[in-house]
Amino acid sequence: MTGFGRSVFEADGKVITVEVRTLNSKQLDLNARIPTLFKNYENEIRSMLSKELERAKADFTITVENRSVSSSVTINKELAASYYHSLSELSKTLGNPVESDIFLQVLRMPEVISTPQEEVSEQLWQKLQEAIRSACNQLNEFRISEGKVLEKDFVKRITMIRDMIDEVTPYEEERIVKIREKFETSLKDLAPKVQYDPNRLEQEIFFYLEKLDITEEKVRLRKHCNYFIETLDDNQSNGKKLGFIVQECGREINTLGSKSNNFDIQQIVVRMKDELEKLKEQLANIL
Repeated sequence: MTGFGRSVFEADGKVITVEVRTLNSKQLDLNARIPTLFKNYENEIRSMLSKELERAKADFTITVENRSVSSSVTINKELAASYYHSLSELSKTLGNPVESDIFLQVLRMPEVISTPQEEVSEQLWQKLQEAIRSACNQLNEFRISEGKVLEKDFVKRITMIRDMIDEVTPYEEERIVKIREKFETSLKDLAPKVQYDPNRLEQEIFFYLEKLDITEEKVRLRKHCNYFIETLDDNQSNGKKLGFIVQECGREINTLGSKSNNFDIQQIVVRMKDELEKLKEQLANIL
């Protein structure tokens, strides 16, 4: 689910900003930009984010701004002088008149300018962890807000599908009557030409109508719809579980459509499928 969180704190002469952004994803796809100062803690940071974010395409950034006046950059003057004299001698030997470039070249030579690795104090690391949790909490608040909107939409659509089951019932009874009438009409046309056992024929008609019966599909679909709403009320992350329930709803709706043998029922089935597809699209956005 989409979200954004940001936390800023100051410690050890530095202002540190933590930001995390998420987009919808079926799994955790984490892109973390961690400065050199905290590189040794990258595994711990990723572990924290995995627990907090669960599923998302996430961009995580730590920005460090030094406020301290003292500079941690050191210049090896002896080494720089040695490079300078050596390059000057080489310039004279080769007859190179552009000696003004030598100083710039000296600054680029290895180990002339160095930045010693800073040690992260325990206090700084603790504050960074708190900032990460704070940013993730803000992000999750965004997600919860978005989730409430989606929940209303889910309940609305699954309820519409459940209500459509009742719309099928009148056409179901009408369908059975029409099938029987069709058989009876056909039998009247064949009666003068074909001899048949009325009892056996009645059994065959019964078996045929039993295969076309959609009562079980309606019952199972209704139960799946109710189970979907019950699962929504659970406080745990059940995005995948809801996806499985929707798949089961789809199977029942497809079977109902294939067995209906009735235009009006098939129209209702099409409407059910339309609402179900909208549910599937939105389910990809939740945890």
